[in-house]
Amino acid sequence: MKLNPDEEELEHIRQEIVGFIRREVAHAGAEGGVVGISGGVDSALTATLAKEALGSKLVALIMPERGVTREEDVEDAKELASRLGISYHLVEIGDAVARVLNSFPVDAFPQRRRKIAVANVKPRLRMVNLYLAANLSNSLVIGTGNKTELLLGYFTKYGDGGVDLLPIGGLYKTQVRALARHVGVPERIVSKTPSAGLWRGQEDEAELGMSYDELDRILYALYEEKLTPEQAAEKLKMELSRIRAVYKRVEANEHKRRMPKIKAF
Repeated sequence: MKLNPDEEELEHIRQEIVGFIRREVAHAGAEGGVVGISGGVDSALTATLAKEALGSKLVALIMPERGVTREEDVEDAKELASRLGISYHLVEIGDAVARVLNSFPVDAFPQRRRKIAVANVKPRLRMVNLYLAANLSNSLVIGTGNKTELLLGYFTKYGDGGVDLLPIGGLYKTQVRALARHVGVPERIVSKTPSAGLWRGQEDEAELGMSYDELDRILYALYEEKLTPEQAAEKLKMELSRIRAVYKRVEANEHKRRMPKIKAF
């Protein structure tokens, strides 16, 4: 698959993902799916394809954190669900986050470690809500992560990484945006500044240190074209240090992409 697929290829990808969702839900003996909608392009695309696959058997959760989640994201999520005809529940997680943090001695740990540790509580609580809804409805949790995030480890282990299916997990962010436009996701969602929304003002690309466009070009060269970092740097006309930084991040986060290791006897 090309990093920038044409319309014919995008239509093929759409059909493949819809069929994948439908088959996996049926194979599991489940009655439907549950998806979290954040107001971003990844969840919007996933919800759109899951709705096509499952129809009324898809339920969505919108899980903002008061004072942190952008209001525009909540409104975009609601509007998308309504436009697609997806039944949804609005679950505010702020009180649950506060209870977890108030019950644990966070202050006893080094200050430098607290920001990410506390932030990761939020996607893990969202995962709890998704599985509660899934268990109540005999459904599978449909994840919204893309291949760029999965390779980089830019997700929370047992948080937004805790799902049953990853329908767009084989697509780079560049391809996600293209497919989202192809299936009619509103442009304001597609072109929105990406943010995991774990603290006020968070932006993915600022945290990652590169744009998704640049990251995808590097990752595609390394993992689809199978180039060495040196070859990728030459082909892409980029500094080798940037290529190596991405490569090292992928390798360091391998543990997030595999099942826990079991001691064999």
